[in-house]
Amino acid sequence: MSASVKEKVIEIIAEQAVLEVSDIKLDASLEDLGIDSLGLVESIFAIEEAFDISVPFNANEPSESEFDISSVSAIIGAVEKLVAEQKA
Repeated sequence: MSASVKEKVIEIIAEQAVLEVSDIKLDASLEDLGIDSLGLVESIFAIEEAFDISVPFNANEPSESEFDISSVSAIIGAVEKLVAEQKA
């Protein structure tokens, strides 16, 4: 897990949840953090902008997307994968 990707994703999620970065736990779901569907969309836009990547439009359907949004750590892993694919 790249520290810079991890830290930036956590910053984005913390901002959307109106929480401190230290309050974000890797095993927490977005729902646990109080992020609703609009917050999810805003988080994805912020992640796309921060990393210059394109998150699959069906990210909110885990069975149909490789972009897993089930927890903070899953989101970090999915972002890392997209960043690595972009560099390849």
